[in-house]
Amino acid sequence: MNARRDYASLEARLRELTTRGLRRELRALEPLDATHVQFEGRRLTLFCSNDYLGLAQDPGVQRAARGGGAGSARLISGNRPSHQALEERLTALYERPVTLLSSGYHANLALFTTLLQRGMSIASDALNHASIIDGLRLSHATRHILPHGQPALPAPVDLVAVEGLYSMDGDTLDLQAYTGPHWLAVDEAHAFGCLGPRGMGAAAAQGVHADFVVGTLGKAVGAYGAFIVGPPSLRELLLSEGRSFIFTTGLPETVTRAALAGVERTIEAADLRERLAANTSKLRAGLQELGLKPLGSHHIVPVVLGDRTMPIANALFEAGFLTTGIRSPTVPVGTERIRFTTSAAHSQEDIERLLYSLDGILNR
Repeated sequence: MNARRDYASLEARLRELTTRGLRRELRALEPLDATHVQFEGRRLTLFCSNDYLGLAQDPGVQRAARGGGAGSARLISGNRPSHQALEERLTALYERPVTLLSSGYHANLALFTTLLQRGMSIASDALNHASIIDGLRLSHATRHILPHGQPALPAPVDLVAVEGLYSMDGDTLDLQAYTGPHWLAVDEAHAFGCLGPRGMGAAAAQGVHADFVVGTLGKAVGAYGAFIVGPPSLRELLLSEGRSFIFTTGLPETVTRAALAGVERTIEAADLRERLAANTSKLRAGLQELGLKPLGSHHIVPVVLGDRTMPIANALFEAGFLTTGIRSPTVPVGTERIRFTTSAAHSQEDIERLLYSLDGILNR
């Protein structure tokens, strides 16, 4: 029988998080359609999902989800025809080799720890995602942090890492300003499927050729997984040295087949991208009419509310809307915000009801 363990230090940390209002909780949400869920008997309209094109509930994507688990890492016995078919379709889209990974986090860890070595130098935007930050740290390269949106390099570097669309500020950078003799890596997690020709992302929208691209399949595509685009030599190195690729069980066939169906739909989804842009414009214009100033210019619509963030988010929840409040340490103290997200699946009525409810809450 195990000796009694003392977990007082863990319990003290939890109490501190609770006192500071930073303790996170999970909600079990039952999908009703692309933009509505049921929670404890209540119908809620989603304005915080990354299902930007509404494909997670698309019948064609869901029908494609069949098969079983991979059972092992892809280098052992877990590589399936559906993995290769998905990689080949994305390779045809980007016209460069694509490697499939289990998540966006896995992808950024694999990319930067494989690509970079001790003694190399990189520049990283200050608002880059945690997965980029962790991948760069683990690479042991010398890091220079660039103020957000300011491309001036402090010294010559081997690589610059940025995002195509920033998830907390909803903005895109002038990516051309970040090009040079160095490599450019762009994480297109929130842009893939939504921006650029055939949904290829912010870099493609700006006509910028990034050396390395990371995209995810769990947002606009409506499935799960991620991928890395790069030269043939990177593909071969990832298979031999990418630790978060080598030592991870391959994605289930259900996931890769659904993702392939989602990618096919996404590539041809000019109609959905137009609807997403129209819904975004309607929401942004409505927020401005309420006296609010949303950040950015795309389908991620953050509104900085400071210490009003959680009361307003809670009031919207009571009114039937799920809009997650973003707090410190995810964003700096004083810049707490509600990050609204739009979907091509939102109706005009969904957006009008949100704005009407928000107007009443602000007036109270």
